[in-house]
Amino acid sequence: MELTTIWFLLVAVLFTGYFILEGFDFGVGMLLPVLGRDDRERRVLINTIGPVWDGNEVWLITAGGAMFAAFPEWYATLFSGFYLPLLLILLALIIRGVAFEYRHKRPEASWKRRWDNAIFVGSVVPAVLWGVAFANILRGVPLDAEHEYIGGLLDLLNPYALLGGATTAALFLTHGAVFIALKTVGEVRERAGALAMRLGVAAAALAVAFLTWTLNIRSSTAAVVFAVGAALALLGGLAAARARREGWAFTGTAVAIALAVATLFAALFPNVLPSTADAAGTLTATNAASTPYTLKIMTWVAVVFTPIVLAYQGWTYWVFRKRIGVAHIPRH
Repeated sequence: MELTTIWFLLVAVLFTGYFILEGFDFGVGMLLPVLGRDDRERRVLINTIGPVWDGNEVWLITAGGAMFAAFPEWYATLFSGFYLPLLLILLALIIRGVAFEYRHKRPEASWKRRWDNAIFVGSVVPAVLWGVAFANILRGVPLDAEHEYIGGLLDLLNPYALLGGATTAALFLTHGAVFIALKTVGEVRERAGALAMRLGVAAAALAVAFLTWTLNIRSSTAAVVFAVGAALALLGGLAAARARREGWAFTGTAVAIALAVATLFAALFPNVLPSTADAAGTLTATNAASTPYTLKIMTWVAVVFTPIVLAYQGWTYWVFRKRIGVAHIPRH
């Protein structure tokens, strides 16, 4: 297998890990005003992701770094053409991170409410815009022969991309509700489990519509297999949630997100950013890649450090694996 293909797969794996892990804490953030009926319940929700949310974002940093080093032409064109959506995602993530750190600094209800709103907005914006961005990557955008983006913002807000944004938001909401049910006890767990079922039905309908449209735009045998697998995994997760088997339910939604992302990358390959304006402008895994020597050095670095990072993050999740509830939150 060529190094360009290996690094395309590694970028896909990194974004898959990011959407699985950051997906559930985006979901928790979006559900904060829905499932948290008072301050103690909202603190329970925040504490479910408190030890891991910042570690989950490392996957995005690593994915961006891998894209920059392995496919600099893809990185440059993507970040210039998608400048405004990606800037909004960055600002939302900054606001969200600040909100987690500052929410508890003062006891006033109005202070906490403002930061809760910031967490909500900081979760909704990237949950929607990541779907919009990846839908446009697969659909293609107007690029000239020099791989420069020649479209405008409205080109990115097409119906297919907006459906992609709605799909990722619905999947993350479902994933987050299942995670809350997995990590909590008492009334919060009960409400989260019931809500996961309702959200899951909407997410399944949107996902089927989006993946079907995706396969009509670009397809491959692997993409079809992944899309079918994503649908089955989501249905299995919802069945497990109905049976109150939250661990299996979370596995189901995680696998569904993983296979949905795999569908997009499998349908996209060997392209990395198709051009809808000039076929000569299409970026592929070959013409967007770094030199073979650069890819070789990066491969050895990845082989050494990836297991260390995975082991550390796995240990973090293991340490903070227990359920929490209102009884664990002191009154102020």
